[in-house]
Amino acid sequence: MDRIGIWNTAFLGDAVLTLPLIRTVKAAYPDSPIDFYVRKGVEPLFAAQPELDNVYAYDKRGAQKSIFAAMSFGRELAKKDYSLWISAHTSLRSGVIARWTSARTRIGYNKPAFNNWLYTTTVDRKFFELEEIERLMQLVKPLSITDTVDWPELILPQQAYNDADGYWNKHVDSPVLGVHPGSVWATKRWPAEYYAEVVAKAIEAGAQVMVFAGPGEEAIAQDVIAQSGAAQSDRLLDLSGSLSLVQLAAYLNKLDCYVTNDSGPMHIAWAQRTPVTAIFGPTVQELGFYPRGESSTVLETEIVCRPCGMHGPKTCPKGHFKCMHSVTPQMVWEDASKKLFG
Repeated sequence: MDRIGIWNTAFLGDAVLTLPLIRTVKAAYPDSPIDFYVRKGVEPLFAAQPELDNVYAYDKRGAQKSIFAAMSFGRELAKKDYSLWISAHTSLRSGVIARWTSARTRIGYNKPAFNNWLYTTTVDRKFFELEEIERLMQLVKPLSITDTVDWPELILPQQAYNDADGYWNKHVDSPVLGVHPGSVWATKRWPAEYYAEVVAKAIEAGAQVMVFAGPGEEAIAQDVIAQSGAAQSDRLLDLSGSLSLVQLAAYLNKLDCYVTNDSGPMHIAWAQRTPVTAIFGPTVQELGFYPRGESSTVLETEIVCRPCGMHGPKTCPKGHFKCMHSVTPQMVWEDASKKLFG
């Protein structure tokens, strides 16, 4: 096998979940260079991943958005002479790019139906039968690969680990709870006042709390801090909006517990075996995109209208938001405190 391309330009968490597939392919073809294609902005997270020779960004929300741009990009990729192309994304644009790479073997999912004309081989995703990592492993079945792995093993640049160690040495003297109240999807956000209550409980119990927020989420984080009553506490470390994606990953790696919504950073945390307390509302664990491992917990309640979508809509379709309000701060604190203090 010569050069291999693996494509997943979905969200951050989806890219992290692709790592077991990448590790499996690399183990099967150790001498073949592998290129990984992700959505723009995500690529630095995988820069040090040992299985990858190159990580490339695709600007699917900008200059490369159109189908015509996809065709042009695919023709450019054809110059790389890929012998194998694996697409973990089901969009038409991803299929068009795959087709125009002219890779000798192009593997994708058999739905939507147009994929069967864009790939040389398609497989059943078995969405309602398998979890996402196992769904991704369907893509290697045509290659007769039987030895698969089920953990991402995310590896970061050494400088990121060093930076996180330096911050801990300077600021940390207690168990650390990380909280991340943001999410791309509004209905995935647990209420700010609930996060604030958990922050206050953690500080009162003797933990330190790090508050994280990505670009555009700073106001949510500040609301949590203000409502917690801990804005002036030296036990609260406000890191909202101050870290790059790679730095965030390194900090998450060192937490004693991470309380988070169903989000991309949630996947970064559990992939590094950080104890996670995840709050699921409009989405459900059964969809297959949940934090794995003995130290991960999904907190959710049975509401008849769940799930209301793959990602969660902008507003609650029923207008009551019971899925999130029914997961109480006490429920979250009971789980998180065990991870913090044993």
